[in-house]
Amino acid sequence: MNNSEAIIKPSYDAKLTNQDLAPLKKQTWGAYNIFAFWMSDVHSVGGYVMAGSLFALGLNSWQVLLSLLIGIAIVQFFTNLIAKSSQQTGTPYPVICRATFGVLGANIPAVIRGLIAVAWYGIQTYLASSAFLLVILKFFPEWSVYADVSTYGFLGLSYLGWVGFMLLWLVQAIVFWSGMDSIRKFIDWAGPAVYIVMFAMAVWLIWKAGWQNIDLNLSGVQYDGFAVVPVMIGAIALVVSYFSGPMLNFGDFSRYGKSFNAIKMGNFLGLPIRVC
Repeated sequence: MNNSEAIIKPSYDAKLTNQDLAPLKKQTWGAYNIFAFWMSDVHSVGGYVMAGSLFALGLNSWQVLLSLLIGIAIVQFFTNLIAKSSQQTGTPYPVICRATFGVLGANIPAVIRGLIAVAWYGIQTYLASSAFLLVILKFFPEWSVYADVSTYGFLGLSYLGWVGFMLLWLVQAIVFWSGMDSIRKFIDWAGPAVYIVMFAMAVWLIWKAGWQNIDLNLSGVQYDGFAVVPVMIGAIALVVSYFSGPMLNFGDFSRYGKSFNAIKMGNFLGLPIRVC
């Protein structure tokens, strides 16, 4: 963070304060920035796998939609609660945690979430690099020999897979190291771009497969009556669990919000409205 972005008073303890933890001087994010954050955050391979798994549970389309809406509504409620303190103080999640866990105790959840973030960063990078690899092989099929793990492999990835993984890792790292303002600009562009590509791919898939071949019943198990209720509860829990990461850490983003109303509007547009 740029030194001019944070307020560090002489009375602050130097051991407990730095440019990333101190209150912000300016909070500039509006509703669109939060909306774009959710657009770019949700639409990923992991998100699609989660949504597809709801069908695999044996739920039909309206049951999946209802489970998603209820789960998203729960996420929105708690996200707004978590957002308020960070938006009002201009401080991130680790600082707000001090009110609950104590000054030193707050280091525990901060470290835990850091470890989870490292793992999730690796998972998302692997999924993105796998998709990138498929695109590369589509245009350069002669390189497929280097995508064979059994022949050209190391630690579970092919040589070409490692190239794709490290390339995506580096590209993401460059964005992150550039600061939060660069991340904001990126997601402001990436959010709508993901939607455009998603709709274009959906149209292309339907055109290639034929509308008559589209089937949303992905499981051999079907539930009738009240038997579907516990399954839907499990689906709702799965939705909340999937969003628990950005939900619990949302203070890191809401601290940049220009007002709490802007945060709430962005969450409303980016969560329940986006699902509909």
